[in-house]
Amino acid sequence: MKEKRRTGFFWHERCFWHDPGAIGVFSAPGEFLQPQPASESPESKRRLKNLLEVSGLIDELDVRKAPPASREDLARFHTGRYLDELEEGALTRGGDAGECAPYTPGSLAAAKQSAGLAIAAVEAVASGELPNAYALCRPPGHHAEADRGRGFCLLGNVPVAVMRARALGHARRIAILDWDVHHGNGQQDAFYDDPDVLTVSIHQAGNYPLDSGFFEELGEGAGHGANLNLPMPPGSGIGAYRYAMQELVLPAIGGFAPDLIVVACGYDACGKDPLGKMMLNSSAFAAMTQQLKALAERISDGKLVMIHEGGYSEGYVPMCGHAVIQQLAGSRTQVPDPQNDEIAAWAYQSLQPHQRALIDGWRDQWLRVAPL
Repeated sequence: MKEKRRTGFFWHERCFWHDPGAIGVFSAPGEFLQPQPASESPESKRRLKNLLEVSGLIDELDVRKAPPASREDLARFHTGRYLDELEEGALTRGGDAGECAPYTPGSLAAAKQSAGLAIAAVEAVASGELPNAYALCRPPGHHAEADRGRGFCLLGNVPVAVMRARALGHARRIAILDWDVHHGNGQQDAFYDDPDVLTVSIHQAGNYPLDSGFFEELGEGAGHGANLNLPMPPGSGIGAYRYAMQELVLPAIGGFAPDLIVVACGYDACGKDPLGKMMLNSSAFAAMTQQLKALAERISDGKLVMIHEGGYSEGYVPMCGHAVIQQLAGSRTQVPDPQNDEIAAWAYQSLQPHQRALIDGWRDQWLRVAPL
């Protein structure tokens, strides 16, 4: 009897060793800022892997390592000048790779490893070797731009992996969904004029970056209509996300009919995150994963890859990540989430009138640009 193919799980200890410095929730240290570990710390990711080990779910996964991303792969997205500057900084004292992207010696090695995990996960799924996969990447990558780092991100994990997959002919049309609480500006910039890559970002309006993430950014040239932003109002919860997925996100991806779906999988839209103002619980992330998995099975032979992005609650990110990976793997192995029901019971979790009006308006405008 043929053995069932397992969900891939890509990770590497090297990623946990990236040290952005003692900056807390700030972008840099200061005279009146008592040093504390950075919000973008290894603990949320390491605790997720540890939870997978303790629950036993990791034993149901195809656990893999991967080589670091090569200069050739990185250069498909990043400029040579920027890569040279990172290499030079890595040999000295580090610095800031652009805007709120601090790094120290050793960080570039971790970032290359992180991009390498994304590359390997996308390639294994796009080629049909694995049915789907999760890459536990760190540092994150969805804010990195071609010529600079931004928002804790040094290298564009998703753009680098997607560009390589397309260059090698593993996939032609790819849909990227970013549900991190912050706008997925890196993917948007990478594919803004490309009609064969649909970039969708559902995020908290006006959080980060301040200069991007508006619905009116629809792509340009041949790519007009292949970029969709849903800047959700602060305080959006389970009902708002459920409605946005149902009315716009899933139909947009389904109508695009990609060969592969990639998710920039941040957990900072959870109700316990210190850098976001949204109200999701672990069950909400599980439900979105289940919906995407079902959609992928209908339109792309199940090809779905999750690339770990933000999420700064060291205690709650593991609950959300475990719920997502459980759904991805179709497993019965679950862990009790003591915060799940409490978050779900918060006031204003149901779809609010102003949220419905916004989403309906976006849907109606999107239909005129890219009919579903």
